Amino acid sequence: MTTVTPTLLREWRHEFHRRPETAFEEHHTSARIVEILEDAGIEKVTGLGGGTGVVAWVDGRHGGERAIGLRADIDALDVLEANDVPHASTTPGKMHACGHDGHTTMLLGAACALAEAPDFAGRVYFIFQPAEENEGGGRVMVEEGLFTRFPMEAVYGVHNWPGLAVGEAAVHDTAVMAAFDVFRVKLTGHGCHAAMPHLGKDVVLAACQLVNQLQGIVSRETPAHQTAVMSVTQFHAGDAYNVMPETVELCGTVRCFDPELRDHLETRFRQAIAAMATFHGLEADIDYQSRYPATFNTPAHAARCAEVLETLPDIHRVHRDLPPSMASEDFAFMLQQRPGAYIWLGNGEDSASLHNPHYDFNDALAPIGVAYWAALARTLLDNGERDAP
Repeated sequence: MTTVTPTLLREWRHEFHRRPETAFEEHHTSARIVEILEDAGIEKVTGLGGGTGVVAWVDGRHGGERAIGLRADIDALDVLEANDVPHASTTPGKMHACGHDGHTTMLLGAACALAEAPDFAGRVYFIFQPAEENEGGGRVMVEEGLFTRFPMEAVYGVHNWPGLAVGEAAVHDTAVMAAFDVFRVKLTGHGCHAAMPHLGKDVVLAACQLVNQLQGIVSRETPAHQTAVMSVTQFHAGDAYNVMPETVELCGTVRCFDPELRDHLETRFRQAIAAMATFHGLEADIDYQSRYPATFNTPAHAARCAEVLETLPDIHRVHRDLPPSMASEDFAFMLQQRPGAYIWLGNGEDSASLHNPHYDFNDALAPIGVAYWAALARTLLDNGERDAP
């Protein structure tokens, strides 16, 4: 058995932080997770989710057939760390800029704590999921049969949240995170000398007009009671001062919550590009990809999570009215298959934002996360005395 202490959690978290690995490459991370689970005598299955995912489980001492799942993401980001700390990334250009090192640590701590004191009925699955950032490791695990191989009635997730104080949490009844689409548009015209633009077909002018026009789709075609974001994040064209380039490439993302609005935005996006290309005499190549669905909690499960949080001595406020985030989460794929809830735990009011090179997971949060996971499992699987939400 492994006794979980704040010092041990900090050591685990710093170790994960020093060795960040990005989507489907989390081999060292996965191996270390397995070592910790084995030291605690916890059963597990490896090689999931494209090869680096792990699912472990602990059975309660009171028997029972019910089961729930707790999930943590384990991957890092392609970000060059700017922190000057002893546990800074040792892999140039990669860092845990979203706190998945902390999420992994909290779930490992909960697994060890529940294995040491399995005072519940049923089974708790611990899902260590790769490739949350952009590549849909949650979708891959679902497609590989996560919920058939490991039957569970509900699944739960946690994310640290900068801007919320440590000791605060946020629980949403329904929408938590937005759907996530990405696009790449290549416009091809006719290059020419910059002093003689009439001899060419100007892709830069067309692309600049397109960026403005796309914003109108959101501001003028999205109902006022709904939320959507369409952002062009990349603009690539030209190599010389005096040459009108032959091509321009635009990339970006679209976010919203409503599925019908999501379809409408894609349709109008394609129509706007086609019309602009026709007007300027250009060819347009569009690569539009629907990545993640929106993340929606099941209201009854969200309410139970809030109840559990309110019982924890280190949680002094549970927000129930914060707006959802326009960021996205591939935990949405799991919530499409099972009821459950995804909550936020405060990482500190002064914490750098997620995906920022100065971000660092707050080690003071780890014991709170462990306590939450353990209390949630024991509450939901408490000898069958309470019905599942």
